[in-house]
Amino acid sequence: MATLQAESERGAVTAPHARAAEAGRDVLRRGGNALEAAVAMASTIAVVYPHMNSLGGDAFWLIADADGTLRGIDAAGQAGRAYTPALYAAPGCVPERGGLATVTVGGAVGAWQAAYDFSRAQWGGAMTWHALLAAAQTYAADGCPVSASYARTLDALPQHVRELPGFAATYLPDGCVPAVGEMFRQPALARTLSELQAAGAEGFYRGALAQRLVAGLRAAGSLLDPDDLAAYRPRWVEPLRLPYGRGELANMPPPSQGFASMMIAAVLQRYGLAGFDPMGADYVHAVVEATKAVFAYRDRYLCDPDVALVPLEPLFAKEFLDELAAGIDPLRAAAPGQPPAPGDTVWFGAVDEAGRAVSVIQSIYHEFGSGVVAGDTGVVWNNRGCAFSLDSQHPNVLAPGKRPMHTLNPAMYLEDGRVRLVYGTMGGDGQPQTQAAILTRVLEFGLSPAAAIAAPRWVYGRTWGESSAGLRLEKRFDRAVFDALARRGHAVSWVPRFSDFMGHAGMLRLNREAGRLRLEAAADPRSDGAALGV
Repeated sequence: MATLQAESERGAVTAPHARAAEAGRDVLRRGGNALEAAVAMASTIAVVYPHMNSLGGDAFWLIADADGTLRGIDAAGQAGRAYTPALYAAPGCVPERGGLATVTVGGAVGAWQAAYDFSRAQWGGAMTWHALLAAAQTYAADGCPVSASYARTLDALPQHVRELPGFAATYLPDGCVPAVGEMFRQPALARTLSELQAAGAEGFYRGALAQRLVAGLRAAGSLLDPDDLAAYRPRWVEPLRLPYGRGELANMPPPSQGFASMMIAAVLQRYGLAGFDPMGADYVHAVVEATKAVFAYRDRYLCDPDVALVPLEPLFAKEFLDELAAGIDPLRAAAPGQPPAPGDTVWFGAVDEAGRAVSVIQSIYHEFGSGVVAGDTGVVWNNRGCAFSLDSQHPNVLAPGKRPMHTLNPAMYLEDGRVRLVYGTMGGDGQPQTQAAILTRVLEFGLSPAAAIAAPRWVYGRTWGESSAGLRLEKRFDRAVFDALARRGHAVSWVPRFSDFMGHAGMLRLNREAGRLRLEAAADPRSDGAALGV
């Protein structure tokens, strides 16, 4: 059974798949740094958890030096040159599946290369690119046991997704959903990873592999072309910071929704959680109402900041956050706005013995993304383009070369200028809610990272196919909590005791005592993951 918590003084990792955590831990064991461990984890989890992320997806990386210096990698791919709102006038939306859902370039592989190059230039990284991708290539070629999450997702997948180009041949051997524990091999993806080991990420965007990726996508109806891939570059960005408690929160700037996660925590601090039960109705109500208040502004403004201003300064202003907190009615749920939607992704983190930390989130948006496998490459492509608006008056409207709004947001919390917590989760619009839950349960209520992650959770939003939002509670909450929330006007329903709908969270805590660094790592029992120390 996977280890869900660990302690170490020499480095630690956490990931929602045990094989990815092992790949990162093994890099740290061999003297690698946190960035090198994260590259190994990123590539491995793209192979062993393909329903959640892929080489054809996007990523955001939050990176901290031992002294607390922060930097970020924005690896959000841009829309192809041929994509405009007029293309989708008839359906009225960007489709979630199929060739015309493959709107944006996948940026994740570019982030791996950027992190690797920075590691060698600034952190003294000595491991080779080939070695860091070795675990991923081996699992693709030789196979990896099918995880419970992967089998559940495949089993629930609609038939029209199974019939998309290349999907069944890649993910449904013999036309059947593989059983949990059965060895799952991806020979085409193994060949692609071998090419990347030899050519670096450059080949993914501007080489022979890029040509094959585009050919496969276009054969499935995509309008992406070689110039779209060639134009992509990951971006180094300045992370956002916002005071919280005795320290400050850190997250990624737009097009990430990181500012929303930070605002929810800041509103809760002002609202006041003292005296609440961290498993009680007052606490859940407060977080849900803070989420509703903040999401109204996120949904109004979040977009590609190259195209339109996201007014972070007024949104982060003390007076505005005070106003949002004062607007929460402790006894009555506010009416829902635009219902939040679900999403699938992976979060993982690493800290090395020097105290350098990395928080990473990687995604193809919906489960299996667009469902289109790019020709003979074994790479399933993202459907992040369906996050665009088609409203010409909205700042997130689809346009060629533009990045869509992103739910992806890796987080950290710093005290005295140095990283104290590294954390995050999958779950689309559930990410800010789960971040708030695990952050406050650790900082405000004194739970350990493992206890905070394992504790019963909730998500306000809608599941696939629903048009209205509801409040889902894991069935480990007391019935009295359910009833109290219902009396306040929440549309409450139960989900299983440990539900994928709550996301797969993780956390690393850095404890500095008498000049020594002691690390705690925690993984989510809802996932197939592990927390491992060196």
